[in-house]
Amino acid sequence: MALIANESDMTVVAEAADGREAVALYDSHLPDVALIDLRMPEMDGISAMASIFAAHPEARLVALTTYDGDADIYRALDSGACGYLIKDMLGRELVQSIRAAASGKRVIPAAVASRLAEFTPRVDLTAREVEVLHLAAKGLRNKQIARVIGRTEGTVKVHLKHLMAKLGVDDRTEAVTLGLQRGIIHLDD
Repeated sequence: MALIANESDMTVVAEAADGREAVALYDSHLPDVALIDLRMPEMDGISAMASIFAAHPEARLVALTTYDGDADIYRALDSGACGYLIKDMLGRELVQSIRAAASGKRVIPAAVASRLAEFTPRVDLTAREVEVLHLAAKGLRNKQIARVIGRTEGTVKVHLKHLMAKLGVDDRTEAVTLGLQRGIIHLDD
């Protein structure tokens, strides 16, 4: 954040260590723009943004993250973020993006827009399908997944069949790989 502090028209008013603190600091400082990491302890960035928007619908929140999957981008934008920035972008791009967000513009850098275009049309899995995919990514077999979600093994097979069809893949390994690439699931969840 030293980069921002060096700008004559910008001031860093606070830095949060986790999502809950981000919400509390937003409430106490009411910044023009807040950069919200999607990956935070205590409360993830999407939940933090939802809490901030509930109290401050006019908030200008920009997701700043290492996640570049289209599902992550859609989740942030659907939650109300006015922009989505990847942490490894150039400093001047970051500063320009903050200025654009402060002036009411949507901030979608070319690399992020390209990632969205790469996976068009958008694929929406149900919450249960995402859960099954996440458990498959952890290496659980159908019988184990059934036990975890409280359903039959046959139901798990149906969920896998549906999510593979939606993702356009032929097997669970491809589904897990694509789910990770696109940010539908994360191994650290």
